[in-house]
This record gives sequence, C-alpha cells and structure tokens, in this order.
Amino acid sequence: MNKGKVIFTCAITGNLTKPDQTPYLPISPAQIIDSSLEAAEAGAAVVHIHVRDPETGRPSMELDYYAQVVGALRKARPDLILNLTTGPGGRFVPSEEDPKVAGPGTTLMAPERRVSHIAALKPEIATLDLNTMNSGGEVVINTPRNVRRMAKVIRDAGALPEIELFDSGDIAFMHDLLADGTLAGPVLCSFVLGVKYGFQPSPETVLYARDLLPGGARFTAIGIGRAAFPMVAQSFLAGGHARVGLEDGVYLSRGELARSNAALVRKGRRIIEDLGGELASTAEARAMLSLPPAPTS
Repeated sequence: MNKGKVIFTCAITGNLTKPDQTPYLPISPAQIIDSSLEAAEAGAAVVHIHVRDPETGRPSMELDYYAQVVGALRKARPDLILNLTTGPGGRFVPSEEDPKVAGPGTTLMAPERRVSHIAALKPEIATLDLNTMNSGGEVVINTPRNVRRMAKVIRDAGALPEIELFDSGDIAFMHDLLADGTLAGPVLCSFVLGVKYGFQPSPETVLYARDLLPGGARFTAIGIGRAAFPMVAQSFLAGGHARVGLEDGVYLSRGELARSNAALVRKGRRIIEDLGGELASTAEARAMLSLPPAPTS
C-alpha cells in the first residue's frame, strides 16, 4: 500500500478517444483548458495534455494549440503541474499494395518534431513512450535511436520524462537508457494496462511490472477502458500513484458516460480515500517529484 501521499493525474483528452464515443470529450483549446481546471479543482495535481484540431476533433501536434492551453493554464493555475504528451507521431500503417510503404493513417515523423512543443513550452513533465508494438491493425514504432533523440530534447528543455511502459520489454529498454545516461534516476514511469497487445490489467501484472523497476522508481498503473478504476485501486495498493481521464476511459460506471474529467477524478479520489490514502497537493507533488516550486508571480 502507498504509505505516502498519492499524486493524481488527469489525462484530459488523449490521442485515441473519438468524439463519437462521448459528447463530453474536450476538443478545442478552450474546452481542454476548462476541463483541466475542473480536474485540478477536483483533486488532480497533474494534468496530462494532448491537443486536437477544433474543426475535426482529430489529434493534432499544432504548436499554437499547445501554446494556448499551456499559457492559459499557467496564468490561471501556476501551481498546476503540466504533463505534455510526445506520443503522437509514432504510428505506422502499411499500405495494402506494398507493406514497406506507409498507407493512410501513418503518422510517423522525425523525433525532434514530436518533441518540438516540449522545447518551446518547457512543461514540468513530458511523456516518453518506449513501446514498439501492435496497436489494433497498426504498429507503433519507437526505435532506440529515436527515443534517445527525443529524450535529449526533453532533458535540454528541463522537463522530467514520464516513461510510458506498455510491456515488460519496455522496462528492459528503460534499464538500458539508465545505464547509458540517456535517463537519470529516480525514474517516473507509468504502466499502461489494457491495450490489447500489451500489459493486461490485473494485480499480478502490476506487481510483476513494479518488481522489475530500478530502485527508487515512482510509478502509476494506468487502466484503459473498463480497467481504469480497478487500476486506481491496484496502483495505490502496490505503492504507486493514480491516473484517470477521458483519454483512458469514458465511463463513470457501467453504461454511464462520465460528463467531465472532474467526475472521473472525484470517483478516483474516493477510491483512494476509501482505501486510507490521501491525495498530494500540487505543492506536495512538486516536492515529491523534485520539481521547482510554482512561480509566485
């Protein structure tokens, strides 16, 4: 069981959740800003940010959208910890005629492009995905060389990498990155559980993954879909932190869509508090992660 305070993250909109899955998904920068502030008011010390094209609702890497969101959140809640994604840009869809040629839906781009918003905006935290894996009928590709290139930009921006781990091989890769100095400990990492061809959500998986981590590592077990709230409890019981959000799951309970990210945070908070835990404030979370104090002006 987590004997310290729990850092609670809310994943606001994500890359894969579709607007037709829920009418409550934040799309525009203004909606993402409002939803982030509501989640913070409900108890989230960290908000994990993707952005989308306001016209189409599709995922975007447009710097202007990130700048709008980051600027507004820093003005409204300078204490709030901002965690920006670097995940988009790693998906490959082979064409039907020639599998070595990219087909429609491919998003592969130069690693520096995937982290250009990190270099520009310098968030407190930036995700770094280590997975190369099947994802539906597509493939996500994060080669060791490209991961190292992205990690350098994140490090140079002064952001703390949050290492996203989708299977046990990713943890072995993380150990290599620590050994060669690409990453520095103690690492902050997340187990993503419930993606079809990755870690499956169970207590045994969380404990197995936790026991593969280097000493001093801090972790969150993230449940996807119906696993979202069970993994809040399991992460806490295994000594980790917690995350929910419309990126990870759109239901508050069976058959009931969550009307906001804040509603998901409030339920996750109740789970932790009912188990005897307590959420960290933004100031406490900054201290726990060795992040600079929030600016005072």
